[in-house]
Amino acid sequence: MKRDLPLLIRGAWFAAAFSLLLTGCSSSHPGPGVSPSSSAPAATPPRVETTPTPTPIPTPVATSDAVAMTLEEKIGQMIIAGIDEYSMNVHARALIETYHVGGIILYKPNVKNTTQLVDLVNELKLTNAVNKLPLWLGVDEEGGRVTRLPDEITKTPTSKDIGKTGRPALAYNIGQLLGKELNAYGLNMDFAPDLDVNSNPNNPVIGDRSFGSNASIVSSFGVQMMNGLQKQQVVPVVKHFPGHGDTSVDSHVGLPIVQNDLARLRKLELVPFAEAFKHQADAVMVAHILLPKVDAQNPASMSKKIMTDLLRKEMGFEGLIMTDDMTMGAIIKNYDQGEAAVKSVLAGANVIMVGHEYERVVTVIEALRKAVQSGRIPMETINQSVRQVTKVKQKYQLNDRPIKVPDTKKLNAEVQSVLGTNANK
Repeated sequence: MKRDLPLLIRGAWFAAAFSLLLTGCSSSHPGPGVSPSSSAPAATPPRVETTPTPTPIPTPVATSDAVAMTLEEKIGQMIIAGIDEYSMNVHARALIETYHVGGIILYKPNVKNTTQLVDLVNELKLTNAVNKLPLWLGVDEEGGRVTRLPDEITKTPTSKDIGKTGRPALAYNIGQLLGKELNAYGLNMDFAPDLDVNSNPNNPVIGDRSFGSNASIVSSFGVQMMNGLQKQQVVPVVKHFPGHGDTSVDSHVGLPIVQNDLARLRKLELVPFAEAFKHQADAVMVAHILLPKVDAQNPASMSKKIMTDLLRKEMGFEGLIMTDDMTMGAIIKNYDQGEAAVKSVLAGANVIMVGHEYERVVTVIEALRKAVQSGRIPMETINQSVRQVTKVKQKYQLNDRPIKVPDTKKLNAEVQSVLGTNANK
């Protein structure tokens, strides 16, 4: 029971802070939700001995600020970081305890099997007890070939195969399945669904990750999958704005350049995103693609014309804007990483994803901190991003309670039931 007491205290702080947020700050966000059921506390894992890590000097914030955090804590909430290995290590602990990162993204190299993944998630949750807000714990679980869950779990079809069925209800049911699976492993954010219209058959990165080459099909199926995830209290992050479907370069490797203008985007690529925004999308991921006819200088993930003028003002999106992984080739081969992160925040990004390498995460955090302290990034820009993060975390009732090892047979039976039922329709 000792583990439950600080969680209850932190939950009371969270509620009080959010109440202050609503009365003292302007922001915007909708949302539904069912709180995940709690389970018996896990045994405290042995603490990893760490090498000394320099602790940033806390920067006091005004007492009138809605979220009572230091500058370092606020910047941390604007970071989703990747970690190495299958269990908590020195760097993972430092990212959470020293740099206060607001979220962790897990990749397949972080997942060995069900028991290991549950242990890792519980270690991350327990370590985050030092921070004021619960962690995002996210994965790219799109179905098909893009899956991060343990191999014990039966995989769902590709988005392309789902789209071919002509039944949007299947996308909703599979969204719910993915949400149940992620919940079972203590994960609360899915970087899905993919809303790219696969208009270029030579696209090396999207392909069957898209619901199809027709904007209407991508819209209807994508929104249904998004709503299915939301129903299970998992945050969907629609991607890759403003559309990665007409690229001939994989942004993991290099910077794609797409010669489409705004008129073309409005007719095709933006259609699924506009539909998702109408149906209460909570978060959108912005791609590392250069659109010279929209912004000749900056890729979408660093472009004010795209993130603020187009996404916020023209399309009216009020949710969370995050970048794609800033360690992808599109960025690190063409830009200074710290400067790219600063430009992203100035352009309108609320969350910066740094999916690989501890040193790269620290570089981004330090660059943002220095930019704020020098006055280059206004403090209100940071505060607004923290308000956005806080509101979505509150909407989905995130918590750091430990989880039990899930019943994989039961999860797989649900997958087979949905796929079998729909196959016979």
